Amino acid sequence: MRAIFQHIQGDKAIWAVVGLLALFSFLPVYSASSNLAYLYGDGSTLPYLLKHFAHLLLGFAILYGVHKIPYHYFRGLSIIALPIVIILLLITLSEGTTVEGANASRWIRVPFVGVTFQTSTLASVVLLTYVARYLSRIKDKAITFKETIVPLWLPVFIVLALILPANLSTTAILFSMVVMLVFVGGYPIKYLGIILGAGLLFLTLFITTAKAFPTLFPNRVDTWMSRIDNFTNGEDTEADYQIEKAKIAIASGGVTGLGPGKSIQKNFLPQSSSDFIYAIIVEEFGILGALFLMSLYLFLLFRLVIVAYKAESVFGKLLVIGVGLPIVFQALINMGVAVELFPVTGKTLPLISSGGTAIWMTCLALGMVLSVSAKREVVKKEEQEENPLDILSEAL
Repeated sequence: MRAIFQHIQGDKAIWAVVGLLALFSFLPVYSASSNLAYLYGDGSTLPYLLKHFAHLLLGFAILYGVHKIPYHYFRGLSIIALPIVIILLLITLSEGTTVEGANASRWIRVPFVGVTFQTSTLASVVLLTYVARYLSRIKDKAITFKETIVPLWLPVFIVLALILPANLSTTAILFSMVVMLVFVGGYPIKYLGIILGAGLLFLTLFITTAKAFPTLFPNRVDTWMSRIDNFTNGEDTEADYQIEKAKIAIASGGVTGLGPGKSIQKNFLPQSSSDFIYAIIVEEFGILGALFLMSLYLFLLFRLVIVAYKAESVFGKLLVIGVGLPIVFQALINMGVAVELFPVTGKTLPLISSGGTAIWMTCLALGMVLSVSAKREVVKKEEQEENPLDILSEAL
């Protein structure tokens, strides 16, 4: 165990939370995948468990590799990666495929490998890193809105515009995270009002265009509007069917749950191993298990705030906030959907739900956070080595 800790750096509490979430995920994924095994396989859930293990294994390899990279390198890498993800989003928009019946072009198939990749998740991490870089450069400088249009907001709106046609929820969350990040980064509030108005106007124009020319974006706008209308009016639809089954699962769980693998609603709830896995967790582990899982994400949020506070540069602080907070935010949204606090969004539960891209990009973001934390540890160690009397006084 000591040998393992010698090779990992950064906040050990974050490492512990990530490890606990990953280990815990095997139980609900193995249980909930029985529905997929029945519909698409030969009835065996073992291949789905092995696939989830492979996804986590590669995710932790990404986490370990990224956390070894000095975080200031991400400043330059974001500039290089941004045009790449824009190209990938264009390819996805024009040639994207559907996965497991999902009616949206969000994935592209990687040639010669045979795996699918959701480009919007990578674009989110890259864009938030780019925004953090730009904000760190203009910190404490007098800026005007005109100066920030091309270097800051043009890339933001290009990425959002390319994600929007297939994924409204990701676009909304990413836009919210960008606004939150620029607010924390000290961007003038009076200019934020202009950006919010422009975003609302752009969304209105897009919906109007999609309604006027239905063949441009078939079914997408209608799906969004129906989800929102059904959420507010309580009409019976497929989304309501999912919510009703999720609420039945939660009610069946009670305080202590039915036990691991004993969920009943997993056989009726679509996306039980991904979008609605939290309902299966509550059914099998009860309110106690649900509160334990929520406490892990809240503790992760606490550690992210600590790492951001202790970061030794403005870019480090903004990077942790930009790529770290969306993980907790997405977890809370996933839980909120299961209990009908929000409309159905299709967002997974980070590090718990099955799905390769979501796990890998979560590990990428956490690796960047741990890189910031690791740099703080190096600086602290150097300060202690330069001041041996401080070490002696602490010992006494």
